[in-house]
Amino acid sequence: MKNAVGLWIDHRKAVVVRLIDQLEEIKIINSNVDKHPRFSGEAQKQNEEDQRDRRFANQLNQYYDEVISFLRDAESILIIGPGKAKLEFKKRFETEVHTGKIAGTETVDKMTDNQIVARIREYFVM
Repeated sequence: MKNAVGLWIDHRKAVVVRLIDQLEEIKIINSNVDKHPRFSGEAQKQNEEDQRDRRFANQLNQYYDEVISFLRDAESILIIGPGKAKLEFKKRFETEVHTGKIAGTETVDKMTDNQIVARIREYFVM
C-alpha cells in the first residue's frame, strides 16, 4: 500500500486519510462555505440569486482546491461521502490534476473519523 489516500467529503468538511504501510495521517479541512441559499415560492430578484449562486460556487471551488492540494502526490485515491460533493470534487480533481489516480467513489452516510479510517483501510487492503 504505497501512498494510498482516502477522502470523505461533503460541502462542509473533508477528511483526508493518507495510508503509508501501517501508519495513517489524518487531515481535516473545513469548507467555511456559506450555506447554499434555498428560495421559497416567493419571487426573488434574479440578480441577487445569481450573485449568491456565484459566491457559493466560488467558495466551493476554493474549498475543493485546498483539498486537491493534499492529494496531488497520491498514487491511489478513494473518494467517499454522503451527497453530491464527492462527484463534484471528483470532476474538479480530474479536470485540475488528471485522471487515473481515482480508484473509486462510494456513497456512504455520515461517519466518525475512526469509521472513515477503518473504511479506507478496508478498501485498500482488499
